Amino acid sequence: MFEEKGLSHTGAVPNDTPEQVVPETVPAVPLVESAATENAPTSGDDELKARIQHLVNKSPIVLFMKGTPQDPRCKFSRKVVQALGEEGVVYGSFDILSDESVRQGLKEYSNWPTYPQLYVKGEFIGGCDIILELHQNGELKEVRLLP
Repeated sequence: MFEEKGLSHTGAVPNDTPEQVVPETVPAVPLVESAATENAPTSGDDELKARIQHLVNKSPIVLFMKGTPQDPRCKFSRKVVQALGEEGVVYGSFDILSDESVRQGLKEYSNWPTYPQLYVKGEFIGGCDIILELHQNGELKEVRLLP
């Protein structure tokens, strides 16, 4: 399902996924991938943009974060993982610390300077503050239903 490095899939998943991990702080978390398995070429702006578009669209909901859902590496990523977990959101994730070209390129792609960044169906939703606000207002459930 996810064969790109850095990309993982988190949340309730069908039984045909390659692996399932159940961490203490997050609902069922299947298949964690890192930049080490992502071997797509990244030379040139067009190739990097295409690679980022591929990652953004790899799953209906993708969180670009520092670390993994099982091991967030900053408090902002941890807060977003917790909010998504409380909502029962199934999502893929990418550890931006595992790939500097994606880390820098995604800032330009989204025109958003910080992480984490959440995408739903290829559309940039926002960072930590926006996700937490949507969660607190009960609107995060609506976001994941975007067409």
